[in-house]
Amino acid sequence: MLENVDIEFKELDKTTGKLPESFAKELIAFANTEGGELFVGISDDRTVVGVDNPDDVMTRISNVAHDSILPDIMPFLQIRTVEKEGKAVVKTTVSVGTERPYYLKTKGLSPAGVFVRRGSACIPLSETGIRQMITETSGKSFEESRSLIQGLSFNTAEAAFAKRNLDFGPEQKKTLALIGKDGLYNNLALLLSEECKHTIKIAVFQGRDSSVFRDRKEFSGSVLKQLEDVYAFLDIHNGTKASIDGLVRKDTRDYPEQAIREALLNSIIHRDYLFSGSTIINIYEDNMEFISLGGLVSGLSLESVFLGASQSRNPGLAAVFYRLGLVESYGTGIRKIMRLYENEPAPEFKATEGVFYVKLRNRNVKPPVRRKESDKQLVYDLIRDKGEVSRKDVEMVLDSGTTKAYEYLKSFCDKGIVQQKRNGNKTTYVLSD
Repeated sequence: MLENVDIEFKELDKTTGKLPESFAKELIAFANTEGGELFVGISDDRTVVGVDNPDDVMTRISNVAHDSILPDIMPFLQIRTVEKEGKAVVKTTVSVGTERPYYLKTKGLSPAGVFVRRGSACIPLSETGIRQMITETSGKSFEESRSLIQGLSFNTAEAAFAKRNLDFGPEQKKTLALIGKDGLYNNLALLLSEECKHTIKIAVFQGRDSSVFRDRKEFSGSVLKQLEDVYAFLDIHNGTKASIDGLVRKDTRDYPEQAIREALLNSIIHRDYLFSGSTIINIYEDNMEFISLGGLVSGLSLESVFLGASQSRNPGLAAVFYRLGLVESYGTGIRKIMRLYENEPAPEFKATEGVFYVKLRNRNVKPPVRRKESDKQLVYDLIRDKGEVSRKDVEMVLDSGTTKAYEYLKSFCDKGIVQQKRNGNKTTYVLSD
């Protein structure tokens, strides 16, 4: 036998004769992973050292399992004495538990208390992994699963409800499904609380690429607080350009305020909170990007979203936002953004595995001007491909006026690259021989 994902060897402490301190962690790791067998009386190098009092060892194992581990792991343990090389060895067989994750009673549902097997090692499970295991085991959604933190505070949520003359007491929390049947807060409550660990990060760049940072900030706390704080920050960076039409002055924001609001709401309501990473917003000179974790809900395509279909990943959170008047109806956000840009360069939407991406265009920034070298290449390629072109042809390919077209054609003629052909009042250009 070799130590593996389902086999572990342990020795009693040679001084005290007690089980090693890591014993409870090993039981937890087996119950949380694939089950396995834990042998007391065999060293790591597979030497059988045995135990002098197997009955006492079995009692100690039973006590550790009963006193140190939650939920009750005892139904999934079988403890017996076996003989190896003529010596007594205590073998504990652990089955996969039905109430995972199992954890140390003193550490709770945290990486310090929850362990899994990876190869022959017993390692802590991350908070993301713990949430995923709870969801998988219970069959509940992320929102419905029990929060790892129960001491939650709701200052922001209480203020938001009070502002709209709505109650937010114990009964309302139950009605809004913030409290499960076990009487404990779930992850929906966690998202609305000040203890929410999910964040939104914003980076502001100089120019049209990510080479130079101007500002960066991370927003935390209740998702309701993040909504308000992030929108205020984005509004500061949403510039205004004035134009004059006769006697009338017209001010145009870089981005429609409603488009920013809808993109932000979408990134909060529909993201997958099983991912521990942050929602990312990048602001450039010419666009604003929203990058939300989770992608589309399985079975929903981007095309169906454009048609108005909606399937919220977090229906409880969407219902709270609807109750607060933050959303009007389901499935209208993206189409609303499209309408706001009806006469502008269209926003961009992408859905890939694990990510949903929205790019809003800055309405007050024109597309980059092509370099002269690129324009000259366009003119040269046009003449080469067509064989003979007019000045009007050049104007069309450059999307420019007569002056620029004439300037490039004259430059080519002066250098001997192109020559003129005259046919009455008509002048054309061909490549020189």
